[in-house]
Amino acid sequence: MEKFLESLPEHAKDLKLNLGTVLRQPELTEQQAWGTAVSTAVASRNPRLVEVVQAEAAGHLNEQAIHAAKAAAAVMGMNNIFYRFRHLSTNPKYGDMPARLRMQAIRTHGSDPVDFELWCLAVSAINGCGVCVDSHEHVLRDKGINEETILAAVRIAAVMHALSAVV
Repeated sequence: MEKFLESLPEHAKDLKLNLGTVLRQPELTEQQAWGTAVSTAVASRNPRLVEVVQAEAAGHLNEQAIHAAKAAAAVMGMNNIFYRFRHLSTNPKYGDMPARLRMQAIRTHGSDPVDFELWCLAVSAINGCGVCVDSHEHVLRDKGINEETILAAVRIAAVMHALSAVV
């Protein structure tokens, strides 16, 4: 990770500083922070960033949590497009039609359900799906997660997305 950070251009100095800070926010557990980092790195679609983040996350997460974080990025990558389309279309018929998409990962990820919801929300923020952001935010709030914790995950998403643009 250090070598990666040192390779960032000078104009990305804020990202370098922010990465260290957002991965150590007191509002998040270690699993929440590093799972969010993995899921949002995958969602940011930069192979180099994914490689570096996943390698570093291996020291903080077990294999099941890494798998679940990647599953959150995968299933939300699909859902965000589908539900964003339904939201953006002015044709109300789409809202009445079933998705008919497999979403087994949401039930079978094998990790902490609250953490998985947090990762799904962070990925949805990157993918710009307001429907999914709102849905996952409500689920998290219903499970007792406060706004500070939710925003901490979104900070990680913001930094990961910005890093993907500069590497």
